Amino acid sequence: MSTAEIAILIVSGIGVGFINTLAGGGSAISLAVLMMMGLSPAMANGTNRIGIILQSIAAVGSFKHQKVLDSRKSLWLSIPAVFGSLLGAWLAVDINEVVFDKALAIILLVMLFFMFYKPKNWLTENTALLNQPLNRKQIIIFFLIGIYGGFIQVGVGYFLIAALVYGVGFELVKANAVKVFITAMFLIFSFAVYMFHQMVDYSMGFTLAIGTVIGALLASKISVKKGANFVRWFILVVIIFTSLHLFGLLNFNLFNAPKP
Repeated sequence: MSTAEIAILIVSGIGVGFINTLAGGGSAISLAVLMMMGLSPAMANGTNRIGIILQSIAAVGSFKHQKVLDSRKSLWLSIPAVFGSLLGAWLAVDINEVVFDKALAIILLVMLFFMFYKPKNWLTENTALLNQPLNRKQIIIFFLIGIYGGFIQVGVGYFLIAALVYGVGFELVKANAVKVFITAMFLIFSFAVYMFHQMVDYSMGFTLAIGTVIGALLASKISVKKGANFVRWFILVVIIFTSLHLFGLLNFNLFNAPKP
């Protein structure tokens, strides 16, 4: 890699790590960058996971140090997500990309509506729900999210946050902490599938990871310092722009790279 390519990977990685830790969807940037540098969509999808895994581990450490991570609950919720991600990583599904993008955009807009309609749900814990043991509904939800995360991964943070707030009872800052824990767990296991199929460029992946780790550490500290309301508004902005991009009204693929 040239010096310019290294710089691009690290700088873009900082943005990706920051966006992914506070909200989600940052992988759309890193996938475009990796494909711009010559990787196939499949190879970019595998390579990108190195940075996401390391950023998630870094963010988990930071959230734990700041005492906002419920480690026990996180571990139980990650188990169905891990099994789902293994299935997702092995899937070879012929999916219509245009239909998928539109469906994802609609789901994000529905999530946006609930963030405006009942903002208190995002800012305060539902103690009664949070104290309940893991139930069948939660297992199914996190298993399905794991499938998506293992197969595509882009935007999985949105689904995790919604499930953790509405389905488990976390307020937004703690939901973010649990989100990165679950992401780290299922990506570590599903990444083995990409390694087995030799769909990873390690030099690019670890270079990108330098930036994602920096971005994740910055975002985790800002998240706790600014509180749930700041995180909520950050997610709102990211969802709006992501939805506009998925509907084709905005184009964030500055490198004219094909989408995975």
